Amino acid sequence: MTADAMTDAVTAAIRAAGLRATDSRRAVYQALREHPHATADVVHAVVRETIASTSLQSVYNALGDFAEAGIVRRIEPAGHSMMFELRIDDNHHHLVCTSCGAVTDVDCATGQAPCLVPTDAHGYRIDVAEVTYWGLCPSCASARPPISEDPNPIGRTP
Repeated sequence: MTADAMTDAVTAAIRAAGLRATDSRRAVYQALREHPHATADVVHAVVRETIASTSLQSVYNALGDFAEAGIVRRIEPAGHSMMFELRIDDNHHHLVCTSCGAVTDVDCATGQAPCLVPTDAHGYRIDVAEVTYWGLCPSCASARPPISEDPNPIGRTP
């Protein structure tokens, strides 16, 4: 995709959500295309490479506007900063590395969205299920001995 076509696609996505396609918003959206599961700080650093005067507050404003308009999804894994992603059209879940913090998308666990149906919904109409799988990414897992050889497999001191 050419740079002009990419800019046009970004502009079209923002406008389709009913928002003005400002330079700052386009840069924030493009940063999310390049960095899925990015924090506001990461987005800000990326945007500043092209628009040096962009403030962290303007990035937060754009991300909030995008989330409210439904073109980004906020994810908040326990113990991690809030992250944003553009993959919003399905009910996917996330794998989070307990060592390095890497986040990876994983498709729906089973069945149709919302993927998991509680045994008793207590009268709620379930729209979405958020599942986070915690473990070691391949890089971190390969850097550690296998569990059978690890004298301290769950991080507790004996």
